[in-house]
Amino acid sequence: MSQDQQSLDALKDIRSMMDRSSRFISLSGWSGVAAGCCALVGAWFAHGIIEQGSSDHSSLRKHYDAEANINGISISAYMGSGQLILIALLTLGAAIALAFLFTWMRSRKTQTPVWGNSSKRMAFALGLPLGVGGIYMLQLMQAGAFGMIAPGCLLFYGLGLVSASRYTFGEIRWLGYGQLLTGIVNLFMTGYGLYFWAFGFGVLHIIYGLVMWYTHERNEQTK
Repeated sequence: MSQDQQSLDALKDIRSMMDRSSRFISLSGWSGVAAGCCALVGAWFAHGIIEQGSSDHSSLRKHYDAEANINGISISAYMGSGQLILIALLTLGAAIALAFLFTWMRSRKTQTPVWGNSSKRMAFALGLPLGVGGIYMLQLMQAGAFGMIAPGCLLFYGLGLVSASRYTFGEIRWLGYGQLLTGIVNLFMTGYGLYFWAFGFGVLHIIYGLVMWYTHERNEQTK
């Protein structure tokens, strides 16, 4: 082996160690795919409940029409007596569980701790906008401004992803930009919140996950 090749290998090793110490590199593309699939399944169930209405209300569907005036209605009327909240919680729980599972599996391959310094920094950068956004969403619900819930979720999530991208792979930033753009468009089409929600949290996550797998994990599996 030539001296130049040895120097190049040494530089690669140094760069790899720096990446491990400063970035969380155990994120799995399959985590994004799984989260996206969970979001699409949840949106499908929610759409079914919205279409069939609720026995407790004359028509749940009327609150989700593009021309509907949903300001000032009760939370129970908009959420179908808790059915949609239950679907949202189950969807979120399944997405988090699967994302953690695939990330944990990859962390074993990369020999990187799931809860190290880099992952803590990334979690804080992501969690701060989500926490603030969650409080803001609760206030919107109290005020009856339900049309702003879906775009608000997308916007705050996008901001969190862009912030967290400093501590992990750059693809996260582009996913964040996609969420922000989707949320901005949804602001002007509030009657279609469920469809934008499904696209942002479902389709974009699947695309991001496949790109992540192809870029960072495909070659690992062939070694």
